[in-house]
Amino acid sequence: MLNQQRLLERFIRYVQVATTADDATEDYPSSPGQFALGRILVEELRAAGIANALQDEYGIVSATIPATVNHQAPVIAFNAHLDTSPETSGSGVKPQVIRNYSGGDITLPGDPSQVIRVEQSPELKELVGRTLITTDGTTLLGGDDKAGVAVIMEVAAHLAEHRDIPHGAVRVFFTCDEEIGRGAKHVDVKALGAAACYTLDGPGAGMIDVETFSADLATVHIRGVNIHPAIAKDRMVNSIRAAAEFVHRLPRDTMAPETTAGRDGFLHPYQIEGGVAETRLRVLLRDFDTAQLAHKADLLREIGRAVEQAIPGITVEVNITRQYRNMAEGLKREPRAVAFAQEAFRRIGKEAKLDIVRGGTDGSQFTEMGLPTPNLSTGQHNIHSPLEFACLEEMAEATQVLLELVQLWGNERA
Repeated sequence: MLNQQRLLERFIRYVQVATTADDATEDYPSSPGQFALGRILVEELRAAGIANALQDEYGIVSATIPATVNHQAPVIAFNAHLDTSPETSGSGVKPQVIRNYSGGDITLPGDPSQVIRVEQSPELKELVGRTLITTDGTTLLGGDDKAGVAVIMEVAAHLAEHRDIPHGAVRVFFTCDEEIGRGAKHVDVKALGAAACYTLDGPGAGMIDVETFSADLATVHIRGVNIHPAIAKDRMVNSIRAAAEFVHRLPRDTMAPETTAGRDGFLHPYQIEGGVAETRLRVLLRDFDTAQLAHKADLLREIGRAVEQAIPGITVEVNITRQYRNMAEGLKREPRAVAFAQEAFRRIGKEAKLDIVRGGTDGSQFTEMGLPTPNLSTGQHNIHSPLEFACLEEMAEATQVLLELVQLWGNERA
C-alpha cells in the first residue's frame, strides 16, 4: 500500500531547501542548495537500504535498485531535477497544505494579493476533495521538479521495502540546473545502460509528453561607435537604437510566443544588454519541425542585414547555439518506452493522453543522446509562480504509474 503521508512529508521537506538555478555562473550546480538537497536524498536512499546511492562532484545523485526477477530484464531509469526556476524566488518557501479542498479561489496567507483563481486555473474544479499544497504567496513552491523528486524517492523506498515486486534493475538519478538548460550536461547515458528513461517533470495527471520543441539560441551582437555625446554629430553610431530597430523588425503577429499556440514555432527575444558601442540580444528559436530552425536563423540574419543598411556604421552578427531537439524521432527507436507508459496508466484505471511540450525537458537531450526518455505527469500546476500548487493525489498516481512500469519492463528480456 502506497504511503501517501510519507510522500507528502518528502515533498514538504524538499521544497523548503532553496535550490534556485543561477544562470549568472558557469558552475555546475549553479547554486549550493542543489548540493544540499542531493546530500539529503543520498542519506534517505541509504536509510531505505539502497547502499549504492551516491552524489558525484557535480551534485548529481544516482542509485540502483537491484533486480528482483531471475531473468535478464532491461534496465530502466527515472529522472527528476533538483533546481527550481530563477523566475521567482525559491528561498524561504512556506508550503501550505489544504486537505479536502472544498473548491473556489485560494487566497495565499503570506501575500493576500496573490490568489489562485479558478478562472485562471480551471483544473481546480477537478481537484475538489483532494489535498493541495500551495505557497504562502511570497515564493514559488518548487513542484517543478520537487514533485518529481518526491515521486521517484517514494518509488525507490517502496521497491526497497517490497522485494516481492518483480522488476529488473532500476536506476534513479537526479540532475541539476535543468531550468537553465544544463540538466544533461554531466550525464553519461551509456554508463546508465538503460533501455529507456522517464523524466518525472510534467504538469497535472494522466499525460505522457512524447514531443518537444527543437531549440536553438541566437546571440545577436550589434556593434556601433561610441563617442562623447557633446561631439557625436555624424560620428556616433548608437547600437542601442540599432537593437531597437532589430527587435522592431521581428515578426509580431506570427512567430512570437504571444501570438502562437499548439505546434506553431516562434522567435522570442528575451534578453538585451549593452551600451552605445555594443548591444547583445538573446533570441530563442523554437519549432517542432527541426528543419524550420535554420529558416528562423536565416530570417534573423536577413533582419541583421536590413538593420546594417538602415543605420550606416552598424554591424550585426548572429551566432546560433544548438540547444535540444524534438524527442519524437528518438522515441521511435524504442517504441516500448511510450507503449509501456500507456499500459501502466491503463493498469491503474486511467487512459493517458499523449501530449506535446512547447518547451523542452532533460528528456529531449537524453533522447538525442541515445536514451529514449518520455516525460510523465507529477501533479505540478502554475509552475514558476507564487500561484504554484501541487496535488498530492496526482503525485501518488505518478508513483503508482512508475510501480506498474517497473513490472512491465521486468517482464521483458534484455
